[in-house]
Amino acid sequence: MNDLSKARATWLEVGEEAAAQRLDNFLLRHLKGVPKSHVYRVVRSGEVRVNSGRVGPDYRLKLGDRVRLPPIRMAERKAPSARPAELPIVYEDEALLVVDKPSSIAVHGGSGVSFGVIESLRAARPQAKVLELAHRLDRDTSGLLMIAKKRSALIELHRMLRDGEVEKVYAAVVKGNVEQPQFEIRESLHKHVTASGERRVSVQRDGKAAVTRISLLKRANQFDLLEVRLLTGRTHQIRVHLAHVGHPVLGDDKYGDFELNRSLAKQGVKRLFLHAGKLRLTHPLSRERLSLESPLPPEFNAFLKKQ
Repeated sequence: MNDLSKARATWLEVGEEAAAQRLDNFLLRHLKGVPKSHVYRVVRSGEVRVNSGRVGPDYRLKLGDRVRLPPIRMAERKAPSARPAELPIVYEDEALLVVDKPSSIAVHGGSGVSFGVIESLRAARPQAKVLELAHRLDRDTSGLLMIAKKRSALIELHRMLRDGEVEKVYAAVVKGNVEQPQFEIRESLHKHVTASGERRVSVQRDGKAAVTRISLLKRANQFDLLEVRLLTGRTHQIRVHLAHVGHPVLGDDKYGDFELNRSLAKQGVKRLFLHAGKLRLTHPLSRERLSLESPLPPEFNAFLKKQ
């Protein structure tokens, strides 16, 4: 183990390759082998500073920022290297890559996961100067995931996502039958991080505004297939909103119906039934209009046919 008695904090200056990246992701890349929970803990305690000030883990780094890394005890064993992987490509040009992420694969390493989509893509494309996640999908959510291949594209995609200029459409199989074929859920959401480093979200009046638009696609006995449009992009928004109105997503191990999930698992249903199926946006650099789709996973229809 490293001896901390003589260790000193180090300062890193943010270059172009890290500009616009979240602080937590920046730290996880520079503190390999440190548990994600510990990274969040040193940020919360103020041991990590940006330009000598305290910031949250979701702070977006700017070119020229100076980040203080405290001395941290790290295991001497080397973390396993990411395995190169080429996921199904839905769209690619010199600035943007959109892949069709399978369920059960994390988008990045952390929380007990050594590596995810982005690390595997970097291992498969060592010549790429920039490969950065433009947004996230939960580990068990499948579907369209955008990766920027240029820093300018990443910055513009982040702006477009913040300003609601990217249309994201999901498919979800939920418990119960919705009363109306179309409706909106408008409930503010509050995000917090547990002691173990896991993100959790709850409906709370003083949280951030969140709007989810729902349309019924198919009804099957005691379950519905819904089309879900995100009008805001909060963490776990779809899962929390649907659970709040009494229609949790099947297979949701954080906000779902746990007893139902156990029953369905015995029938072979072992994934989260949430799929990012459509993306509509203006290309961040060329301004070409893009309309991208990933087909509904076959297990969705297979499950509904059995009901």
